[in-house]
Amino acid sequence: MTAREAILSALRKNAPAPMPSPEHPEGMRFPDPVSQFLEAVKGVGGSAVRVADASALHHALSSLPVWAEARKVVSLVPGVGRSSVDLEAISDPHDLEGVDVAIIGGEVGVAENGAVWVPGRNLAPHRAIFVITEHLVLTVRAVDVVSNMQEAYARIQIERPGYGLFISGPSKTADIEQALVVGAHGARSCTVFVVG
Repeated sequence: MTAREAILSALRKNAPAPMPSPEHPEGMRFPDPVSQFLEAVKGVGGSAVRVADASALHHALSSLPVWAEARKVVSLVPGVGRSSVDLEAISDPHDLEGVDVAIIGGEVGVAENGAVWVPGRNLAPHRAIFVITEHLVLTVRAVDVVSNMQEAYARIQIERPGYGLFISGPSKTADIEQALVVGAHGARSCTVFVVG
C-alpha cells in the first residue's frame, strides 16, 4: 500500500457520518424594498436617487457635479448620457485610464445590502471599466429591486461561459490603520439611479 492509499484509507475509516444539509433561512423581507435599497446604498458609501423615468434620469444625471466636470465618459446604458469614449475602438483596457464617469446598467438591486447585479454582457467589451472609472453610475429598475440575496440569486441567469458581479457602493477598504478609505482600488464614488 502506498503512502497516499494509506492516508486515504485512514481518512475514510475516520470520516464522520453524513449529515443532511442545513435549512437555509428565507432571508430578510422588507415592506418597501426600494426605500430600503436606497438607504442601504447610502450605508455602503454610495448615493442613491429614485427617478420616475428616463427623462427624469437625464435631468438628475446632469445635476451630478462629477457628470458636469467629466471629460471622458462611457455610457453602457442605451439612451442614458453621452459617451465621449468609443470602447469598440480600444483594444487594451489600459487605454481606459482617465475615464471620469462610467454609466452601467444593473439588472437586480438588493435591499438588504445595496448591491446591484451587473451581468458581464452589460460591461462589454471591457469589463474592467467599473474599476478603472473615477466615478461609477449604476441604473436599476424599481421593479427589479428585491429584498435579499436569496431572491436576487433566484432571478439572475449567468450564461456559460459567463461573468457577472454584485457592486455595492464605491471602492473601499478599512484594513489600513483601521480607517475607512473610499476609492482605494477603484471608483471613488458610486451613484445608483432607481428608475420607476
